Amino acid sequence: MSLSFYTVNSDYCDYLRQFDKCVPYTMQQKSTRPFLGVLLEVNRHTYYAPLSSPKPKHLKMKNQIDFIKINGGVWGAINLNNMIPIAPELATKVNPNDLHRSYDNDMYRNLLNNQLTWCNSKKDYILNKARNLYQKISDGSANFNLKNRCCNFLLLEAKSVDYYQAHKQQPNAQTSEPIQPNEIPNIGSQNLGGQGFGGLS
Repeated sequence: MSLSFYTVNSDYCDYLRQFDKCVPYTMQQKSTRPFLGVLLEVNRHTYYAPLSSPKPKHLKMKNQIDFIKINGGVWGAINLNNMIPIAPELATKVNPNDLHRSYDNDMYRNLLNNQLTWCNSKKDYILNKARNLYQKISDGSANFNLKNRCCNFLLLEAKSVDYYQAHKQQPNAQTSEPIQPNEIPNIGSQNLGGQGFGGLS
């Protein structure tokens, strides 16, 4: 399946940030913080991997296991270090052409469409990087610097279940289009942390 862009429930991210400072901010009004991302299936959990807008520093940075430059950094980056587990119903699928800013709307929409086209052309690469990063962080083989800049995936998986159990009966105003299970790319990684609420069978 093709990758798509999603926003995530900001209350959920605020909840997770209590336990892990690496959880991304998602407020659209803070233009320097990522608010769009892609959904991936990692170890039977649905993960949200945030994107960031282009910055001059991206051109000088190198691709790493937890960081992917989009078109060499010209179109931004994917921050796998900040990916978080999420129930699909806490994510909202968005159309890049329907998103607006108070300035440079055409440029912004062109950027998002270029990002999405690139991500789909490199889908397997992105999925495999996500799987490898999850493996290293979860089995303790990551070095100190990598571990320090990445989310604690296993901890957040446990906390996400707690959140979902407490909120699953409440309607989610942010979700306007239900996500179907086959919309989330599956990388077929081995099971490290058990089945997650957002994973596919």
